[in-house]
This record gives sequence, structure tokens and C-alpha cells, in this order.
Amino acid sequence: MREKIEDIIKSHKETTKRISDKTIEQLEEAIKAIISAFKQGNKLIIFGNGGSAADAQHLAAEFINKFKIDRDPLPAIALTTDTSALTAIGNDSGFEFIFEKQIKALGKQGDVAIAITTSDVYENHSMDVYLGLLEARERGITTIGLVSEKSKKILKAIDIPIVIPSKETPRIQEMHLLAYHIMCELIEKEMCKNKRLHTKNGFMESTPTILRGFSYILI
Repeated sequence: MREKIEDIIKSHKETTKRISDKTIEQLEEAIKAIISAFKQGNKLIIFGNGGSAADAQHLAAEFINKFKIDRDPLPAIALTTDTSALTAIGNDSGFEFIFEKQIKALGKQGDVAIAITTSDVYENHSMDVYLGLLEARERGITTIGLVSEKSKKILKAIDIPIVIPSKETPRIQEMHLLAYHIMCELIEKEMCKNKRLHTKNGFMESTPTILRGFSYILI
């Protein structure tokens, strides 16, 4: 048992070490695109299937609530949470349209869409993600993909692909989590730049300062 645990940890470390400069550049480009969208009053739309659907909800929650800094909410929505919309579209139109129709209803030019997948698109697999990306592009929405070495065809619909150097699903998911936590931290920091904090007792201070024992709100 211990040996298997050590092997999995070793595999995780090796995947992290294979992250290339190109992947880091892709991540930086994605972060800049999201910051630009937020600063212009636009929103982030996130979607995926299965574990990637859970990641979409996780990422949206970090922006709407907070990551490390108490602040105003940032506009992000996961298209994986409205069970009524998902089941209505899936039942009436087909499962492959569950993201396309929501983007058609909610997306607008200037928004950013993040699709999360550990694999690729082919017949009866991830067509919902692919069609969602195509609809986003049709509407002038910048498309970002948290993808992997297995992703090929889907790249045609992605403006900024963040490619994880692995074909092993658990390692890909772990690196996706790392990537979007990096996004959260750096985007939040940039969006809070030059903001000021105040405590409930009226004390004012700039965002880089953290004082123990006080409750801060961004204004």
C-alpha cells in the first residue's frame, strides 16, 4: 500500500516538473484575458463534464466569493449548476446542446469562456463542450481551454489552450486545479490593486497590509 501511495505522489511530482515555459505563457495569456474582461465589466463563463463540471463550479465560486482577499465579487458563472436548464435542454434538444444554448442566452461579446476537459471531442464524447466553445467564438467571446496532451480536435475552438503535459486523467485534473488556483490568486491580486480596505471600526489601510484581528471589506 505504502509503495503505491509513493508511486502516485511521484507521478504527481513528475507531471508538475514537465510543465513547460509554453504552458506558463499560455496561463499568463489566459490570466491577462480574464483581467481585461473583468475590468471592462464583462464576465467569466465556465463549463465542463463530470469532474471538470465540479472544477467549473469551484472556480466560479472562488471569483464570486473570494480566494485570499475579502473583496467585491467578480462576475463568474458555471454552466453546470442549473439542473432545470440542463435537463430541459438535454431532454428537448439533446445533451450536446447543454452549454451551447446557455452561452447563446447568457454570453456576450467581451466575455471570456473557460472549457475544462481532460480528454478530447469525438462522437458521443464532449460534444457539449465543443459546441459550447464554437458558440462562444460565434459571439465574440474569448475561449480558454484547460486541456491535456489528449486534446486535439477541441483545440480548433480554443483561443488560449493551457495544455497539461499528461495523458493520465488524475494527474491532468490535479494540474488543472493548480492552474486555476494560480489564475484566482493573480487575477484577484490585480483586481484589488489600488483598492483600499476598511475595518468595521472605520480604520483605513491599503490592500497589501494585513493586520491580525480585524475584519476587512474592500471598497
